[in-house]
Amino acid sequence: MPEFLIFTLSAAFASFGDVAGHERRGSWTWPGRSAILGLLAAAQGIRRDGDFAALDALRLAVAVFETGAPMRDYHTVQTVPTKEPKRPQSRPEALRQAGKAANTTITHRDYRTGVLFGVAVAGEGLHALAAALEAPAFHLYLGRKACPLNAPLSPWVGAAETPEAALRHLCLPPWAEGQTARTLYADAGLPGGAPERVETRHDAPLDRRLWHFAPRAVVTRGVEITPDPCEAP
Repeated sequence: MPEFLIFTLSAAFASFGDVAGHERRGSWTWPGRSAILGLLAAAQGIRRDGDFAALDALRLAVAVFETGAPMRDYHTVQTVPTKEPKRPQSRPEALRQAGKAANTTITHRDYRTGVLFGVAVAGEGLHALAAALEAPAFHLYLGRKACPLNAPLSPWVGAAETPEAALRHLCLPPWAEGQTARTLYADAGLPGGAPERVETRHDAPLDRRLWHFAPRAVVTRGVEITPDPCEAP
């Protein structure tokens, strides 16, 4: 019987990436592979140019308890003409020189509010990962630094036949006790019930410095996961 590391992801605000354009940065409704591996790396103190080989070998499943509501933020971006008679020494000086010739555009940033997920991880080194989640080396957040977690991750490692079975041990926040996850997104090859569908998602990191991602197969399964109430510490 395989072992799984499970933990809770809960936040008031989250952003889970999407195809990144200049004018809009969208958000998926659930955290992908790159987001979860990045969170595990931050917990272990691994920087972007560090060794991710052990993390890249992990297999993941995400149970959706609450995708939250969409929220859009707006940013003003200014650019200046490239040809100036005198090269400015700073951005404020460049904007002053450009005056009305500066180009002003509005860009969009999408967020999700009030999200809740359970994550199951299969592979090697699960106990070390659990210890890192209990005392992370770097600050943990969901997508952007403006999106801190609002509940403990409560990691747990144990044997289970499927990710669904392992996630029944999940410790949900007090305000979410009794909630049921009805959708599970899993890496192909993880044990479990029959898939409802298989889709392709471009969130497997190829080059973390250049933000290049590869496609992967994601299995979607209908589930009914209602974790037992957490024991008092």
